[in-house]
Amino acid sequence: MNDTLIVTAFVITDDLMHALGHRSHPLARVGDAEVVTVAVAAAACFQNHQERALCIMRGMGYLSGTLSVSRFNRRAHALAAWLLLLLDALGVLCAHGEAFVIDSMPLPVCRRVRAGRCRKVRGRAYCGWCAAKRETGALWAAFGWRLHLVCTPAGVPVAFDVLPACLHDLTPIHELTVGLPAGASVYGDKAYNSRTDEATILAETGVRLVPIHRANMTPNSWEEGEGLWQYRKGIESVNSQMTAWGIQRLHARTNSGFMLKVHATLLAVALTNAH
Repeated sequence: MNDTLIVTAFVITDDLMHALGHRSHPLARVGDAEVVTVAVAAAACFQNHQERALCIMRGMGYLSGTLSVSRFNRRAHALAAWLLLLLDALGVLCAHGEAFVIDSMPLPVCRRVRAGRCRKVRGRAYCGWCAAKRETGALWAAFGWRLHLVCTPAGVPVAFDVLPACLHDLTPIHELTVGLPAGASVYGDKAYNSRTDEATILAETGVRLVPIHRANMTPNSWEEGEGLWQYRKGIESVNSQMTAWGIQRLHARTNSGFMLKVHATLLAVALTNAH
């Protein structure tokens, strides 16, 4: 158990809810901020196993009252929008500086062999492809979604999008960079090479997209190479952190439940890496 994460998640959520005039139901034994905190703690400490997190936190006295698993599930889904609001608020607060990193990672719903029986998503749009491994059958090309993430060098998410797995990494690039400060540089891997998008983003937002150039392209300048060497690997650590927390092995019956766990994981990453 991470006491610092639990206390931080509860205080931030409770303060934001009070600031926006939200009040828990007067008959509820456990406040809404505590429900959101359990979801975040489940992502960081229990591989997104929310029932286990609820039982342990209830037994250790972290909650102010009793709460059944079914009631927690209903309330967590009703409060799912607060996770997005918290992520947006933290993203705005942390979106400052001169350097950011961008990358994507798969969020499998199931293995490709079970795609025909999957009820959450259907169609070829959710069949991913791993260019690095040149295959479609491994975990990196599993059937489902793909998380596109922009982080600070410290690993705090400031912008993200979840799209079908077959879409290219450049698909959400404009939406992900629009809220970044002018003059900042966004470092990415070879998948983000696009002179047209680089020029458009620079003209519209003043943000420089700096991808690693391919072998058949003009090498990166010394300034670009210095930034890529210094900041690029930071987001790989974030991906590894979320993978260790089980974001690629999420169990959910519905898409809303799946996204709730994704958002809880991102919020746990933001609170853990923010200093």
